[in-house]
Amino acid sequence: MVKLCGREWSRDALQRYTGLDSQLGGVSQKVLVEGRSAGVRVAEFDTGSGLQFTVLLDRGMDIGVARYKGASLVWEAAPGPAGPTYYEPEGLGWLRTFHGGLLATCGLTYVGAPTVDEGEALGLHGRISHLPASNVWSDGMWRNDAYEMWVRGRMRDAVVFGENLTLTRRISASLGESRFEIRDTVANEGYRRTPHQLLYHVNFGFPLLAEGTELVAPSAKVRPRDEVAAPGLDQHNVYEAPIAGYEEQVFYHDMTAAGDGYVTVALVNRGFGGGHGMGVYLRYRQAELPRFTQWKMVGAGEYVTGLEPANCGVEGRDKDRAAGLLEFLDPGEERDYHLEVGVLEGVEAIDAAVAAIRGG
Repeated sequence: MVKLCGREWSRDALQRYTGLDSQLGGVSQKVLVEGRSAGVRVAEFDTGSGLQFTVLLDRGMDIGVARYKGASLVWEAAPGPAGPTYYEPEGLGWLRTFHGGLLATCGLTYVGAPTVDEGEALGLHGRISHLPASNVWSDGMWRNDAYEMWVRGRMRDAVVFGENLTLTRRISASLGESRFEIRDTVANEGYRRTPHQLLYHVNFGFPLLAEGTELVAPSAKVRPRDEVAAPGLDQHNVYEAPIAGYEEQVFYHDMTAAGDGYVTVALVNRGFGGGHGMGVYLRYRQAELPRFTQWKMVGAGEYVTGLEPANCGVEGRDKDRAAGLLEFLDPGEERDYHLEVGVLEGVEAIDAAVAAIRGG
């Protein structure tokens, strides 16, 4: 059954009122036309519940704008979703095309701070978020009384005499629901054992993120990345109003998975809408993504938090290699990853999610 307009409907009941399923929701492909975004292909999702989001097909199938009932869930960075030809791989050049949005994927062979690893100069966060998708398929279909919509595509991160990795991504949602899923497969299609680092840079912003918004997570231990973050450790989970000149704070979390192997974290704003409350949750498999970074950036004009499950650290591939933590893909090897993001509308939904995370 599909829940729309405050009640549940069968497929037959809904189709008696409509000419096309797109009247209710779905996914459609478009092309952006302005400025540095001109020519970027996108897939726009509308679940009919109030959740709408845009997949940037030419930017690693990242997710850009996301809204719930008209309210933004994300931070849109000043560079915007620029086309992949504007990518600057050296040093911190990645930031010149960092679109913010709900998801910026980092990897596939390196993540984190610019560094030199075994003689190879590596810029910030890798290339995957600037690679266009091929074999793109967006569609929707009824499965009994449920309607699923999806987009699927593949990116290739390759170089002659080096790595040859692919990321096959499928993003899906269901009509009437306020959540979506990402299912990724990374494959080594080359003949070399290749470093593999992957981080999901999931970003949230105003008005979901505001003074008093709280991060709720099953953290067994939280550590500041450096001396800048250390003074904020006690308040790492509570967000302030925008602060001019604020310097980003980064915290590492050791998460405790639930019995099913999944970690769920939530970002909740109980004061949203005059006390109505709104939040989001992020759910992922700990065995696939054993490390988690919280990026807290409450600067004026750069007001955002990043919740970042990963299989690696963020201080440079050389650091993971030296610590014996660097992961590799053998020729022909594949890795699967699964994430779910959803909206928590109202204090009751927030309370239930928080209780589940805390084991209540």
